[in-house]
Amino acid sequence: MNKTLTLKKLGSYLWPKNMIKAKALLISSIVFLIIGRLFVIGGPIAFKYLIDHLKENPGSFPLIILISFVGVRILAQVFNELRDYTFNIVSQRVFRQISVTVFSHLHNLSLKFHLNRQTGGLSRIIERGTKSLESIGLFLMMTILPSLIESILLAILLWNWYSPWCSLIMITTMLTYIVFTIIVSTKRLSIVKQMNEYDNTAQTMAIDSLLNFETVKYFGNEQFETQRFDQVHAIYEKTSRKLRSSLNFLNAGQAVIFSIGLGGMLAFAIKHAAVGEITPGDVAALFAFSLQLVMPLFNLGFAYREIKQGIVNLGEMFNLLDEESDIKDAIDAKPLEHKLGKISFENVSFSYNPDREIIKNINLVINPGETVAFVGTTGGGKSTLSRLLFRFYDPDIGSISIDGQNIRNVTQESLRKTIGIVPQDTVLFNDTIAYNIAYGAPNTTLADIKNAAKNAELDKFIAKLPQGYETKVGERGLKLSGGEKQRVAIARMLLKKPEIYVFDEATSALDSTTEKRIQQSLRQISKGKTTIIIAHRLSTIVDADCIFVLNHGQIAESGNHDELLQQNSLYAKLWNQQIREEVANEVES
Repeated sequence: MNKTLTLKKLGSYLWPKNMIKAKALLISSIVFLIIGRLFVIGGPIAFKYLIDHLKENPGSFPLIILISFVGVRILAQVFNELRDYTFNIVSQRVFRQISVTVFSHLHNLSLKFHLNRQTGGLSRIIERGTKSLESIGLFLMMTILPSLIESILLAILLWNWYSPWCSLIMITTMLTYIVFTIIVSTKRLSIVKQMNEYDNTAQTMAIDSLLNFETVKYFGNEQFETQRFDQVHAIYEKTSRKLRSSLNFLNAGQAVIFSIGLGGMLAFAIKHAAVGEITPGDVAALFAFSLQLVMPLFNLGFAYREIKQGIVNLGEMFNLLDEESDIKDAIDAKPLEHKLGKISFENVSFSYNPDREIIKNINLVINPGETVAFVGTTGGGKSTLSRLLFRFYDPDIGSISIDGQNIRNVTQESLRKTIGIVPQDTVLFNDTIAYNIAYGAPNTTLADIKNAAKNAELDKFIAKLPQGYETKVGERGLKLSGGEKQRVAIARMLLKKPEIYVFDEATSALDSTTEKRIQQSLRQISKGKTTIIIAHRLSTIVDADCIFVLNHGQIAESGNHDELLQQNSLYAKLWNQQIREEVANEVES
């Protein structure tokens, strides 16, 4: 997104339509800023009269002038604080609105988007973008606008009160200072961009490595990961040194320009004071004006760089808002009306990549209340069917319907409320066991959570934990075993009480005894409900009403367990192979 569009979009948040209060706060902060600058300029003026009074009336105490001097300084600070207070309300509202909008939008994007983006890099874009909101507002209201307004007011004052030459010296110094700062800061910005890229790479690498902590340990690659991380930071270090040297050059150049300008202003003042055209108080006031004006400008380079980089960072975040999901609700989408639970796949074909078709012309019907199973070799497309049913992806060809309603024509929210799943790869939130179970129905009671845990054979395990249901499960649930995570997933799915059940290798990480008990519980709970089981262990689906055998993305066979064994084809081979493996395992044990 270019800078103009970024600023325009930011402006729409700062100046929102139909929000009078928000607009009033922004206007108030600008008014307070202008009044505060007027009082800031009033300080040196009061100082001038104070010095002149002491020179002309050495025996008297200038009480009124002294009070005025103190008063304008206090009022300047008061209005500065009012500006900060009102603008902080504005900036925090904008920060909240944009943050929530981006967060919500990311959740509304499709699975395809998230699989193609690295979490570390994405989090850094959001982090830098939200921080830039604050820095842009801070530097605009605290540095750029105050300096600009004060410069205009001061230029007018010097022109009328002293001499156009005095005003021109100040304006020339300011413009030279600003142009030099912008040129050098622009060059420094390219270095900052490089540092951001290396920072992104390092962050992504670190998160990816830590998320795969166990894999690193399994292969003893701690040193390898550290070396990779160090290589990126070595480049970052070198770039950082380059950035620092450019800052030294910027600071030195700014000091030279300011010193020359200050010298010119003092030369003007001393020359005219020597012939009595201006008073000693005027000399002190001009000196004070110069110092007062240039102090904010010392931060101009930093402010300019931060604002410009902030606009870039904000643009990257706004680009996320421009990302369109490839899975959208139809304009006239209606909530799914669950009637009986009949599911139909009609001529469904699908591929993640154009060069590799995963599902090929699938035609099948799952009747209401049936329990069906999908089995087959790894990579045959079993789990892809569940993703298509949840509408994480749309078929390339064909359609999927529930009770005669094409799932493309119903809202995604209603579709996913109707279906419950225990996924193949269970990922938990870094929170308590109770929170993770309750995620199936966030407003549920503790009694319901405990009942779901009992049906998932999880209650006895939880009872042994010192903190019980308040036990933290760790990042992605790493503090729990595979079987424990799987039972948490089963519990939260049961708590959801869906109309259609999907079990994707739901008990693959459990021992055979626990597996049988849970399966018995699941059969009881899902009785009369349409149930889909995706299984590798064939012994878990022998009671299914119909078994679909997938091979290379196509339905090779279908029927119940006995019928498929009689066919003596692919299913029978898979069954016999598993029987032999189980016998061999028993002999070894």
